[in-house]
Amino acid sequence: MLFSLYMVLTRLLDIYCWILLLSCIFINLCMFGILDSRNQLVWKVGVFFSRVTEPVLGPIRRMLPNLGGVDFSPMIVLLGIQYIVQPLVLQVFRALIYR
Repeated sequence: MLFSLYMVLTRLLDIYCWILLLSCIFINLCMFGILDSRNQLVWKVGVFFSRVTEPVLGPIRRMLPNLGGVDFSPMIVLLGIQYIVQPLVLQVFRALIYR
């Protein structure tokens, strides 16, 4: 049961990483005019991405200096998930299993 909980947690982290990447692509497509943000479906997808990613990206954006329109917060979150959160989750579950 503990292993299945670990697998679910890692899958959720993977899904969040993909949502973050898709959000970045979506924002760029809207900024360059490829997607029309006045379209209701495009607007709803944008609101979904904003609601899912902004609680994590907002605090990181406030800590970073203004770099002239370049947003590095998604990259920092992705690197944090890959190199801090996932290894930490693995160590916690290893400690629980070998306990």
